[in-house]
Amino acid sequence: LAGGVGGATALALAACAPGTSGGPSPATDQSDSDPTVNWANWPGYMDEDDEGNYPTLQAFTEQTGIAVDYLVDINDNNEYYAKVRDQLALGQDIGADLITLTDWMAGRLIRLGYTQELNDANIPNKANLIPDLLNVGFDPGRTHSLPWQGGFAGLCWNKEALPNGLRTLDDLWNPELAGKIVVLSEMRDTMGLILLDQGIDISGDFSEDDFNNALDVFREQVTNGQIGAVRGNSYTQDLINGDAIAGIVWSGDVTLVNAELGSDQFEFVIPESGGTLWNDNFQIPIGSPRKKNAETLINYYYEPEVAAEVALWVNYITPVVGAKEAAIAIDPEVAENQLIFPNEETLAQVKTFR
Repeated sequence: LAGGVGGATALALAACAPGTSGGPSPATDQSDSDPTVNWANWPGYMDEDDEGNYPTLQAFTEQTGIAVDYLVDINDNNEYYAKVRDQLALGQDIGADLITLTDWMAGRLIRLGYTQELNDANIPNKANLIPDLLNVGFDPGRTHSLPWQGGFAGLCWNKEALPNGLRTLDDLWNPELAGKIVVLSEMRDTMGLILLDQGIDISGDFSEDDFNNALDVFREQVTNGQIGAVRGNSYTQDLINGDAIAGIVWSGDVTLVNAELGSDQFEFVIPESGGTLWNDNFQIPIGSPRKKNAETLINYYYEPEVAAEVALWVNYITPVVGAKEAAIAIDPEVAENQLIFPNEETLAQVKTFR
């Protein structure tokens, strides 16, 4: 215990050292002498060809001469944070110059002083950010983050096993599905859907009792074996290998699962009671020694044509103005894809967890 407390104290002192404004100091940028950048991201979150290459990343390297080591390292926000938090607290290089974590975790890193302030001069395409996403509570003016992609959490099912589909959480709790359901370990999505199903506005000032009532539902469905697994992004494998035939999932991943299976086997829907809306965000960790290279990469993905190419592959919501028009030029039917370009009717069905 003494050793544990001592280690924690050392980290706390390092994070609050004099002259660091409550956090460690940014690393010295070595981008001009080191034309590389390491990017940690989630699975299925980049355009990919049949050989497993990433066309937009290859084009970026050809344009800039900056080589990208693309790391599919993030499976769950808490899990990833637990892996890197000690290094972040000490201002050390975590092996990634660019990370993409969800709003609430991105906010935590900013509050703790674990991210570097973005230099807008290196990101002129920041002007292409959708205006509604510029001033968010956890980062007003977007000085320490920029959105990468956004999406929904909702329900999915295997259409062969469940030809009638799912529309509500009651459908998901059908005893015939016992043990064949996978849900997200991302609390704000799984609990968000349960709260919404109970008539609670998750973006508002709900009570502790409201949350505990929803938690009772979750606990019951786990205890009675209805929910077979609680996963990070690895839940897609449960769907692919047949361990799960339904679940609470992220919108764009259904396209990935169907591509893996070579069929249109799974379908996604926002529940009748509502779904969640979130963004994952570009951030540069405090210990990254390649800040300018990371900013150059962010700027590249804010080019509408590049953003469109990625969006058409990952099927998530792009935050880039002009991407819709660029995507329509590639595929005119894409304007109707509500997973990429949701209209007001679709957005009215979802809430952002407070």
